[in-house]
Parts: sequence; structure tokens; C-alpha cells
Amino acid sequence: MNSFIQNLMGMEGMTDQVIAADFLITAKSGVRNYAIAITEAATPEVRETLRRQFEDAILTHERITAYMMENGLYHAYNINEQIQLDVKNADNVQNLSANGNSIF
Repeated sequence: MNSFIQNLMGMEGMTDQVIAADFLITAKSGVRNYAIAITEAATPEVRETLRRQFEDAILTHERITAYMMENGLYHAYNINEQIQLDVKNADNVQNLSANGNSIF
């Protein structure tokens, strides 16, 4: 989304955060799913393949988390800052709805 439309909708800076957060949640789900699949794999070869993919999924999750933290989108080690960010984001969504703007 270009910056003009973001500003018009009151979403400046939100798009990167929404995309990164969605990617992080998806990566976390992938890690969980690989862990489950490894425990249910029928052969050592399948387990090893899944284990390599599991490790890649963990690295992806780690990279997304680092990106978000470096860009102030996620405060994993400071709960007060994270709460403030979450409240700000919730307020932004409420303002979008109150102004008749759609977030979709």
C-alpha cells in the first residue's frame, strides 16, 4: 500500500507491522506443525527431512522476530512497551472504524 493511501486511511506505519506480525504468527504455527509431524513420522528419512525443515522454520521465526524488534514493531523483552504498542494499535483500529474507513 502506498504512503498516500496509508495516510488517507490513518494507517501510516501500520502495514509493515501488520504484515510482519502475520508472518510471525504463521512462522510460529509452522514450527509447531513441524514438531508434531516429526513425532508422527513413520521413517527415519522422513523424520530427518522434517527435522531440517523444522530448523529452517525456527530460523525464519528468529529472523522475523529480530526484524520486528529492530524496527520497533515488537518489544519481546519489555512488556510495558509492548502493552503501549498494543494499545496504540487497538486505538488506531478503533479510529479507522469510527471514521468509516475499512481496514480490509
